[in-house]
Amino acid sequence: MTTDRVAESWTEAQELLYAESWNEELNRYRPGYAYRGVPDVDADLRTSLQRLGDDEYGATVERDLLRNFTKYAQTEAGAADGSVWHRLALAQHHGLPTRLLDWTFSPLVALHFATAELDYLDRDGVVWLVDLAAVEERLPPELGDPLTSADVYTADALAERAETLADFEGLFDDHEPAPLFFEPPATDDRIVNQYALFSVFPDPTARLDEWLADNPGCHRRVVIDGAAKMEIRDKLDAANVNERLLFPGLDGLADWLARYYTPIDAADAEPPE
Repeated sequence: MTTDRVAESWTEAQELLYAESWNEELNRYRPGYAYRGVPDVDADLRTSLQRLGDDEYGATVERDLLRNFTKYAQTEAGAADGSVWHRLALAQHHGLPTRLLDWTFSPLVALHFATAELDYLDRDGVVWLVDLAAVEERLPPELGDPLTSADVYTADALAERAETLADFEGLFDDHEPAPLFFEPPATDDRIVNQYALFSVFPDPTARLDEWLADNPGCHRRVVIDGAAKMEIRDKLDAANVNERLLFPGLDGLADWLARYYTPIDAADAEPPE
């Protein structure tokens, strides 16, 4: 059974991304999904640690990477403080290869990342939607209650259940592996503005896309038709969902301006029928 729906316009993208967002218990429209936007529909969900070499290599150097990051980050105020989950989130945030994968609570933020790379305008993009409640049901009993209304942990709450990566892995000794989602600490405006959260597996070699394929009912995907990318991209800019907002500071401002003023081939900018 396919989990893909295709959005061929800005309007269709909104309808598909916000579908099934009604929460009867709250009597509010509150989507219960984690979203991840990718500019190429054929891209997988490997982590940065898995992309460091082959899948097995990353696992062999993971502890060394985090240990050295913690050691050399001592010069940055607070960088080496807090739990392993705080340090992992901070390391991921600054580009260190980790077993974490970036997600967002915001459909529009995910849509930004699916459409921001102009080199991929001729390809379909995709937004992954993971049902947080369905994933939470597949966690071991010791992790089955994150104590939040969003079916995700905070970094502090996760540290209370597992102080180390070894502790976290041990919780799955008698249970099938499953991803856990947690919110990073709000260490800067970028994390806040991106409405960020992370997924993490007990096995650093495990692929989330493969797990989702083996666990139907936990996700769906909205494919962004390549022919609709420019309409969606320009309307996201009009809504102020862009690099200037999501990467506060001069670097984000420069990236936004460079993309905004890049000339686009007429064939890529035709209005929808």
